[in-house]
Amino acid sequence: MTGQYDKRRLKLDLMIACSLFVAGVVVSGMSLAQIRAASRMELAQATQPLQGTPSDDQNKTPAEAKPGGQRPTTPAPEPARPDPQTQGAATKPALPQAPAEKIAPPIKEK
Repeated sequence: MTGQYDKRRLKLDLMIACSLFVAGVVVSGMSLAQIRAASRMELAQATQPLQGTPSDDQNKTPAEAKPGGQRPTTPAPEPARPDPQTQGAATKPALPQAPAEKIAPPIKEK
């Protein structure tokens, strides 16, 4: 009788071991799927590309391209000009001067 009992016990132990192994594989697969889904969400939430303002010069035709030369631009690019309103603001400091007790003496060179 002990031979038949050992075979039953062995089958039961083998079934338990296989089921635990399968459960581990399933949990690992679910974890990997969750990690991949999280990385895709980070990719999906990337910032959108900036969109330029529509041009007022939509009716102008582009200049002809010439082989071997620089690409012409229509209209020609304009240099940046500061606004007249910001001209006066550039002269005054953004913050008031620190009190005398907060200013350190100059560093002496050795």
